[in-house]
Amino acid sequence: MRNDSCVLHISTVGGMGKEEETAPPTSAIGEYYLPLSKLKGTMSVEEAIARRRSVREYLSEPLSIEELAQLLWAAQGITDPKRGSRAAPSASATYPLEVYVVVGKNGVKELSAGIYKYNPLKHSIKLIKQGDYRADLAKAALSQPWVNKAPVVMVITAVYERTTSRYGERGIRYVHMEAGHVGQNIYLQTTALGMGTVVVGAFYDDMVREIIEAPKKEHPLYLIPIGKVAKLHELSAEELAEYYEKNRRG
Repeated sequence: MRNDSCVLHISTVGGMGKEEETAPPTSAIGEYYLPLSKLKGTMSVEEAIARRRSVREYLSEPLSIEELAQLLWAAQGITDPKRGSRAAPSASATYPLEVYVVVGKNGVKELSAGIYKYNPLKHSIKLIKQGDYRADLAKAALSQPWVNKAPVVMVITAVYERTTSRYGERGIRYVHMEAGHVGQNIYLQTTALGMGTVVVGAFYDDMVREIIEAPKKEHPLYLIPIGKVAKLHELSAEELAEYYEKNRRG
């Protein structure tokens, strides 16, 4: 029950094969409840900042469902269950952003290729449509090859009215600021997981919206290809001290 024509791995009580046991629990046809995110990692925020780079070459190795869940949580996951606050700051908690993930063939071990939408309140993803749409997305992004070659591509869209209804035209700026916060969260979480990413802003909005089947009220802001890398950027304290000293001497 695992191939690219399969929409989801639906779990049932009893009779599960070995492969289905690793699949995330499913609440309904087309929806996955994702594994809980880790709240502590092995890389400090300082190290992640130092090693972050825009990366456009990825290994062919797929992501695990746990890694995908962690990345989605870093983008828009809940960090305060009492208030519903999310991982990235939002003006008056208007939360104008939506997150999609385009999964390629063999892009995520426990997922079939397809386009999924993240639900932060349930920490789940819902299938929008099945199939590998990375090539279509790359075409919409002026044929940037890393969009086609990355195992997964996140797409961030915005519903401006959620914020502008409160702040007027100024709210447009707040939406863009929030998208930047989300992009950096994804950069740092990707680095902490030993992966690489690059944010892409050059694309045809209408084409991207059509590919992911987003409503007209949603406006694409970011394409974010993500994949594992052979080696992360390295920075030593000695290198940094030498750089500063050279510039201080003028």
